[in-house]
Amino acid sequence: MLGELASAYMDLRKYYQAKETYKKLVNLGETSPENYKQLLQLCFNLRSYDEAILYANDLKKIAPSEKVNYYLGKINYERENYGDALKYLNAAAKDDPQNAEVSYMIGRSYADMQNYKQAIPYYQKAIELDGSKYGWIYELGLICYSNNNNADALKYIQLAGEKGYPKDNGYLQNLGIASLDAGKFDEGISILNDLLKKRPADLTLLDMVAQAYYDNGKYDNAMNNWDAILGFDKNNATALYMIGMCYIKKGDKGKGTQLCDKAIQMDPGLASYKQKREMTGF
Repeated sequence: MLGELASAYMDLRKYYQAKETYKKLVNLGETSPENYKQLLQLCFNLRSYDEAILYANDLKKIAPSEKVNYYLGKINYERENYGDALKYLNAAAKDDPQNAEVSYMIGRSYADMQNYKQAIPYYQKAIELDGSKYGWIYELGLICYSNNNNADALKYIQLAGEKGYPKDNGYLQNLGIASLDAGKFDEGISILNDLLKKRPADLTLLDMVAQAYYDNGKYDNAMNNWDAILGFDKNNATALYMIGMCYIKKGDKGKGTQLCDKAIQMDPGLASYKQKREMTGF
């Protein structure tokens, strides 16, 4: 009778009532693998993780061939217990090598521990198994960027956009930066300049664009952007200093040095930049 009631609750999608009914069955001695599997899945889906762990272990005792590693791995992953998560997820990968989510969670566990080199191959395997997950692809692009792999960072960020990742301002900024760092200056600067039209008072973005122009020898463009920063914040000593550096690079050492010295008076910490320039020709 209780078994039929539990099944009825499942059919009606009354999962909490179904869980409690299956628990009554087990407590009455109906400890079949099927009842434990139902309890494990219900507790897992309802995020009753302590109970899910309990029933996973009970199920494994009476049915050693049952594959519970996925559940235990994901629970520990959700709890940011990456040591146990990796133990169970690696076992789950052997249980089901085609489960893309398992590879993703292994990669994400390493990424969350900032071990990006170790994370990359698992992300690559995950998107090979399921190429529709544009969020995973985008994360892989950012991880490659953090690992100083600029070419792959750009490749995966672009691919994520092609697959449907929302091309919001954050995406476009990362795409522009990745393009610049991959040596595609024209593409990157075009993306960031378009973004500046949407965010004209974004001082971080203005500085980023100015620095990109400066690094590529386009000093007039760089000065225009640093001057825009000064328009919003006249006491921005770094922007003033870099304008001075632009003049020096353009051959007007007198005016450039004067501006740099004024900036150092505003912020003495900039003196280290001057020392570096004098030693290296920066």
